[in-house]
Amino acid sequence: MNKLKSGGEFLTEKSKVAYQSGKDALGLNEEPPPTTSKPMTISKRVFGKLADGSKVHEFRLINEQGMEVSIIEYGAAIRDIIVPDRDGKKGNVSLGFNNLQDYVEKSPYFGCIAGRYANRIAQGKFSLDGQEYQLATNNGPNHLHGGDRGFDKKVWRGLVLPDSLGVRFNLESPDGEEGYPGLMRVQATYELTENNQLKILIEATSDRPTVVNLTNHAYFNLSGEGSPSILDHLLTLPGTRFVETDSTNIPTGISSVVGTPFDFRHPVAIGRRIEDKHPQLIAGKGYDHTWLVPSGAPSDLVPEWEKPLNLGAVVRDPVSGRSLKVYTDQPGIQFYSGNYLDDSLVGNGGNRYPLRSGLCLEPQVYPDSPNHQGEEGWQSCVLRPGEAYQHLSVYEFSAN
Repeated sequence: MNKLKSGGEFLTEKSKVAYQSGKDALGLNEEPPPTTSKPMTISKRVFGKLADGSKVHEFRLINEQGMEVSIIEYGAAIRDIIVPDRDGKKGNVSLGFNNLQDYVEKSPYFGCIAGRYANRIAQGKFSLDGQEYQLATNNGPNHLHGGDRGFDKKVWRGLVLPDSLGVRFNLESPDGEEGYPGLMRVQATYELTENNQLKILIEATSDRPTVVNLTNHAYFNLSGEGSPSILDHLLTLPGTRFVETDSTNIPTGISSVVGTPFDFRHPVAIGRRIEDKHPQLIAGKGYDHTWLVPSGAPSDLVPEWEKPLNLGAVVRDPVSGRSLKVYTDQPGIQFYSGNYLDDSLVGNGGNRYPLRSGLCLEPQVYPDSPNHQGEEGWQSCVLRPGEAYQHLSVYEFSAN
């Protein structure tokens, strides 16, 4: 009987030779195949120059799965999101441009951070602490997405995060800009995880009482940027209520989705009811409404982040197999079905963007919240000195 040798080794030399020969015969001594994953990377390049000669940079994030996200400093805008389909073929699923000039002159808020107040404020007016403020009316009679020169038209300065696959963009908005009170400092942080989740954290402070509603305004087409329609995409919006609006998209009340074309509690093709003669669809020229995000989503649907998140939306493209889930801490999510895309814009891939070739899912507070302060069911949009505004949303991509 062999004695136990140092390190617990008890095989005889003869046994070792036989064992090794068996491994050789079975091919067990071959080098393991190289991994298909690639190290995560962040790259930076000059995307273009503005008329005054200032440079605008683009940051590209690539995770080990090969998912890519590109963000430019102009508007802190997502330029592309590259993810695989069910067959592993990669494609860009976000609408955008391949040059800075188009962002400056033509962009309908592609991928940007919209603000100071995303969505609409009625008549461009609101009162705060007894003082009335008049903002630009740049959307018919109303104020939209921060005014004539909102955050989408500003150069944010990007800084690569030292300890994660992410970039933080910084912006300072002076007191009185676009009619808003308070010097506001804003940060928008984009992080890409190894689970193909894009995390967007938006933070802001102000030295005077003001109103704020910030969101990312990405346009998605899960069939691939340049595909002609999102009408076959299957959409789920768990919310049981939505914000009704008038003909200028200003809220008139909060209504149940039950029995209406706004019921997306179970997956429904976007195009199935979009042409119904429902007054809300006629007024919005399609879907351009806010759904209330229900709290307390099943725990297996909610990723572990710094704060509780709720499932706001799920969209799936049956052709490519790609899916997108949106988790958020915001009370509402605006679904916009690309009703004003008109074939006049040429995107990243050289293809035109026709009507309803992209959709938006924008987590936020409800439209016109500055004029509904203190009303039951309306979350406050007021930011005061010493407070911090935070908005966390996570966009999770998959394919099957």
